[in-house]
Amino acid sequence: MNKKFSALLAAGLATAVLAGCNSGNSPSGDSVKGTQGPNILFVIMDDVGIDQMKVFGYGGIDNPIAGENVGRGLGPNLPNIDAVARAGVRFRNTWSMPECSPGRAAFFLGRFPLRTGIQQAIGPNDLATSQISPYDMTAPKLLKRANYESGMFGKFHLAGPENNEAENATPSVLGWDYFYGWVGGLPSSIDTTAGDNATASGTHVCGFVPGKSVVGGAEKGACYQPNGSCTVIPPASPSQDVPGLQCLDSGGIFVPEATCGTPPASLDFTRQNAYYVSPLVIIKNGDVEVVKLTDPRARGYRTRIETDAAIDWINTRSADRAWMATVSYSAPHTPLQQPPKSLVPGHTGALDNLSCTGKPVEGRFLQDRMTEAMDTEFGRLLVETGLATRKPDGSLNYDPKASNTVIVIVGDNGTLGSSVKLPFDPTRAKGTAYQTGVWDPLIIAGPQVVEPDREVDHMVNTVDLFQFFGELAGLDAHKEVPRTIDSVGILPYLTNPGQGSLRTINFAMGGLNQQADGAKNGPCVIGTSCTIIPISKGVCEDNQGVWWGAGYNDISVLPAPDPIKGYATCAAVNEARYKNDPTSVLDIVPESSLAIRNDRFKLVRNVSEDYVPPPTDKFEKKTVYELYEINQAKPKPLLDTADRKLDPSANAETQAAYNELFAKLGDILASNPDCPGDGNMDGVVNAEDLSNWARIAKAWGLSSVYDFVTLTGDFRDGKTNNTDEAVIQANLNKTCAPTYGLY
Repeated sequence: MNKKFSALLAAGLATAVLAGCNSGNSPSGDSVKGTQGPNILFVIMDDVGIDQMKVFGYGGIDNPIAGENVGRGLGPNLPNIDAVARAGVRFRNTWSMPECSPGRAAFFLGRFPLRTGIQQAIGPNDLATSQISPYDMTAPKLLKRANYESGMFGKFHLAGPENNEAENATPSVLGWDYFYGWVGGLPSSIDTTAGDNATASGTHVCGFVPGKSVVGGAEKGACYQPNGSCTVIPPASPSQDVPGLQCLDSGGIFVPEATCGTPPASLDFTRQNAYYVSPLVIIKNGDVEVVKLTDPRARGYRTRIETDAAIDWINTRSADRAWMATVSYSAPHTPLQQPPKSLVPGHTGALDNLSCTGKPVEGRFLQDRMTEAMDTEFGRLLVETGLATRKPDGSLNYDPKASNTVIVIVGDNGTLGSSVKLPFDPTRAKGTAYQTGVWDPLIIAGPQVVEPDREVDHMVNTVDLFQFFGELAGLDAHKEVPRTIDSVGILPYLTNPGQGSLRTINFAMGGLNQQADGAKNGPCVIGTSCTIIPISKGVCEDNQGVWWGAGYNDISVLPAPDPIKGYATCAAVNEARYKNDPTSVLDIVPESSLAIRNDRFKLVRNVSEDYVPPPTDKFEKKTVYELYEINQAKPKPLLDTADRKLDPSANAETQAAYNELFAKLGDILASNPDCPGDGNMDGVVNAEDLSNWARIAKAWGLSSVYDFVTLTGDFRDGKTNNTDEAVIQANLNKTCAPTYGLY
């Protein structure tokens, strides 16, 4: 889509879906009363669970046992985040969702995945009904009612660009005034040619030419930029990155042991390269610019680019209008790749000798360094926007009462299994509803905090942040949003150190997103398990997996039933493996993982499909419920590890806990009845739905929120067409069954 058309589309959709959400207006049209709310700096860390955080009392164990746990020692050093945490409130009992897109949707909608349709990381095959709807009330839309302006910097991953009418304009359609980042969210895979077509794929496993101490490395060379300019990079000093990484970080392609001259024809500046070359999108007031990979703005270290963009925007805000800046860091999500050495002070040793191909110890080391680089940039963000200064020793000097800005720092989901710190469970991490998969750090600091440097142990869910943003702006989110939200307050915990718990339960949910005709992500084999969490072959391989989906061709293991389609599911993989070798079957990562807890007990529900050997010889779905006793003790909490599963019938107390949680889980899952034909979420199927459908079917015709499950089938077809009109007509003038929330 070209820039002009994107802008027109964004403006048109925004007009349709932001009616009644104009800046400074409440639903009734009355101006919001009261003084201007505080600015909000919202910082999202990608794949950083609470296990990583020393400031919460965790962050690893000094002397881990040998074997697979080598390198699982103390976690990353985060002095800047720690400084803010000690000047604010640390929420030690916060749940997000098992994966990034549902976790992030929770922040910005205040609604559980069963209401948003976003149950796993959004991939290129996921339909618009598993993306944030343009008709939903996002945090920036809500804050517009209190005259806030909103910017987002970094990873979006909430809607589009695939299977969405707005394509790259989705941040604008969903309410953000300014966006500078990556709509699709994930960094690409590492370019192992390092940008040179004359180099065999797989040569440079970290995406750059390493130093001379590594096979195939170089100590000097020529660094060419997309515009043809060139710089000779000499041998590096101990404090510098090797020349190949220096060149990559500057936006160039490195030619080892060469001097500048005519650029080699083999250099390819159109290749993505993980954290260093990315497809940047910039949106200002609905005007969309898709930045070419040859543009210097799309080249350089992602975490630095994200921080620079946030600094520039914040520093140009007017003092007479409140703002919310979301700095949505990509790091330390896979692929794991070396950050510039200048961003990891205290680690002066060589980084280029580390492998990015999944060696466990080296991978954990790289992930720690990426997290530390993010912390360094977070500190620079505060200093360069005037929210903090530096002490003579270089440490952060942050005074929360020195500005009218609230800082919120959160993880979007649990840590990736290979990077989990002990005593947390790497086998029950990101992608599951177990503690290591959903227990996240939440830090809030600002002038509203009474008695800073304290902890709150009450249950919090990241959906509560939506209501908190409203509280800061003087808005009651439950009154402003014309549908059920699942949020409870957070502000009372800041202003009242004695505040009791506002939640009686907590809830987390992961599952499958909707794809055309009931398709699923392809199977990915990681170690001895099979999962459909990775959204593509590249993401599977970035997580050190072996792809068995479309394009699978490893006949040395097993031939595919169809060389184009590969294996469709993990159950199909296990069937093939069993029939080849009954001892080679894999563990299946659940397709759906849900959890509910009270103050003491937790119930997990996992649903998976697997192959059952003869005499059954077919695929079967299995639902398993597991009860655990958990807590937040430091440094070794009670976790929901496999050896701690409780038998509900063991005593009256556990049976009562099981019964209570089982019933409440059922209530939550029943709280959002389907309403076929209601595409705009207004609770009724009427002429407005017909009008909306007609516009989308004519102008777009592909996946949209008006693509319904057909009257005669079980799935959506990924198109907006006459079969969807038939659904609207069949339900015309029906009022949807009421939804409700449980807290």
